[in-house]
Amino acid sequence: MADKKQVLHVYFMPGMAANPTIFEHIKLPPDRFKVHYLKWIIPEKAESLKAYALRMNSFVTHERPVLVGVSFGGILVQEMSKYLEVYRLIIISSVKCREELPRRMRFAAKTGAFKLLPTGLLNFVDHFEKVAFGKYLKKRAALYRQYLSVRDKRYINWAIRNTVLWDCDKANKELVHIHGDKDEIFPAKYIKDYINVEGGTHIMVINRFRWFNEHLPSLILEGKMELRN
Repeated sequence: MADKKQVLHVYFMPGMAANPTIFEHIKLPPDRFKVHYLKWIIPEKAESLKAYALRMNSFVTHERPVLVGVSFGGILVQEMSKYLEVYRLIIISSVKCREELPRRMRFAAKTGAFKLLPTGLLNFVDHFEKVAFGKYLKKRAALYRQYLSVRDKRYINWAIRNTVLWDCDKANKELVHIHGDKDEIFPAKYIKDYINVEGGTHIMVINRFRWFNEHLPSLILEGKMELRN
């Protein structure tokens, strides 16, 4: 446990193509935590995930930080932590190893089908906003535009490739994994040893922020909560 007077520096990494505003409603007690937001940078041509993680570590300027990553950002902070001494490593709506990827992603990795995805993703937000009708869909379209702002084609290709081809066969047993049982991207049936958020979807960091405001401080300090296997 951290000393009661110690202020912990918490670095938040958003999910694929997302910006740090996904964390705008998450509030940590300022007397214990200092929050920092990491942003996606455009990868170099043919840059490895390791090299990218090392570049991202240059933005982490405090000793023994807390790293919190969402979705693909959760994969990235795991890679970053290999070259940093961290106080706590927390992933949200993510995976700990290749075995936790859904079958469709593992199939895409074997067949190379993931190479067909990026163009559709680049155009999805604009298209959805144009065709959305009704208050609910228009609100959802506005949320997509607000949160999914990283649109560079090289980045999208690189991020998808490094998700489905992630070279990780053994899960890090020391990290804290928070996952929703209604996650549609990384279904909970493939996930082991996680803290369950009942009814939580892949975007629960946005629409279930009250859960995080209640539980995240103690999870950072203690790293403990009842796990679902």
